[in-house]
Amino acid sequence: MSLRIFGIGCANPQHTMSQVEALQMAIDTFRVSGREERLLRVVFRKSGVENRYTSLHHSIATTWLDSREPGVFNTGPSTGERMGYFKEHAPPLASAAVERALENSQTLPAEVTHLVTISCTGFNAPGLDVDLIQQLGLPVTTQRVNVGFMGCHGAINGLRVAQGIVAANPKAVVLMCAVECCSVHYQLNWHPERSLGSALFGDGAAALVCRHDGSTRQGPHRRLRLIDTGSCLLPNSKDAITWNIGDHGFEMFLSHSVPELIEEHLNAWVASWLAQYDLEVQDIKSWAIHPGGPRIISSVESSLTLQPKDTEASREVLRNYGNMSSPTILFVLNSFLQSEASGPCVAIGFGPGIYAEAALLEFE
Repeated sequence: MSLRIFGIGCANPQHTMSQVEALQMAIDTFRVSGREERLLRVVFRKSGVENRYTSLHHSIATTWLDSREPGVFNTGPSTGERMGYFKEHAPPLASAAVERALENSQTLPAEVTHLVTISCTGFNAPGLDVDLIQQLGLPVTTQRVNVGFMGCHGAINGLRVAQGIVAANPKAVVLMCAVECCSVHYQLNWHPERSLGSALFGDGAAALVCRHDGSTRQGPHRRLRLIDTGSCLLPNSKDAITWNIGDHGFEMFLSHSVPELIEEHLNAWVASWLAQYDLEVQDIKSWAIHPGGPRIISSVESSLTLQPKDTEASREVLRNYGNMSSPTILFVLNSFLQSEASGPCVAIGFGPGIYAEAALLEFE
């Protein structure tokens, strides 16, 4: 059972940070020099990021750094304090994305029957779902599902939830919102395996409105039809990407083996998955690859034998926004809706596991 996506809305915090600023901040924060500083400069130069948006630019640059005592190991705010930052900054960011999605889909808040929220960077209860219901005037009878801690492919998990809802209730109007404040988990101490995070991650939100594919609803914009989704745990990858709750923020680990694992194993699964719909890899006209980093994109290109033009939209989102985790792939799909992209379209994201999540879509 498929569903139609009638509008996507994207939003970012007001603070921007160039990669030059982010590099200097990392050098100052980690207090590195010599070989470590040279390594950090290489990581930032090869990140593919030129700009990103952050909720806590001033908080990090002043409060967190200025409180450090010379020669004292400082882990920064506790996880509880960081969750307070998320609780403050995530709701308005999510609201902005939802308002744009409702406008783009010509949907009134009162029409929403179900709300799917997605995040892996913050948790509280009552949480983001209740904030959105109250701030935007959604019905108090709105049914809620939260997709939590799924990582960069969370939006595809959210689409799967929406797909199930409209299959069970063809009259449902599902509002989905993914929001991440990656900056609240900024680490203050040097770690070679975590330095990549400081070079890649930014903050953002994206929302969309879904209805049953039999809906007669019309709109002024292009639509997407979700045909189906698929999942695959890549072999020998369980510890390649991890995302753990520490005492001083959530701690991400990205192994250097991630690109190689994707390149080695992705093609076989994607080919078998597409075959269920009588499609081959070469039949796909648009690829929305989650821009987890330039090497992730390149590994997908290599595994699926794609051309640079096939991943241009993903690289552009990475360049202008960084990796925002779960909303990022929706930014790529939104860029397709605003262009002349054609289908079939496949969206692919990767999260802890390594678990690959994919969605097969068509433009209308």
